[in-house]
Amino acid sequence: MTLKSPVQRGGPRRGRFEQLAEYASNFTSSPLFFLICLVLVGFFVAAHAAHLDVELLLLAGESMTAVTLLLLALLKNSEMRAEHAIQRKLDAIARALLEMNKDRPGQAFRELRDSIRMEEET
Repeated sequence: MTLKSPVQRGGPRRGRFEQLAEYASNFTSSPLFFLICLVLVGFFVAAHAAHLDVELLLLAGESMTAVTLLLLALLKNSEMRAEHAIQRKLDAIARALLEMNKDRPGQAFRELRDSIRMEEET
């Protein structure tokens, strides 16, 4: 087990977890998943309205809690990957601009050079 972020763990290939996270993310953004969530919420509301047994109320509530927890984990994973991808693109743009302007460095040149990989310091 490692405590590194998902974007820092891998090598040139994506692992099984990354593939599973992508498939799950694609599924959770589908209309089928929205329909499943609607059915789950409907079951939750109907169970309370019908004054069903406590066991069924707990089942409905715990199911919704489990789905919420999984969605939170997927959201955080996607957020970290998107942030890392954006930072790599910004660094590439900054490097290209630095290479274009090497012959006439100024204040903007120094600030741009200093901003590369700044996210690692924060």
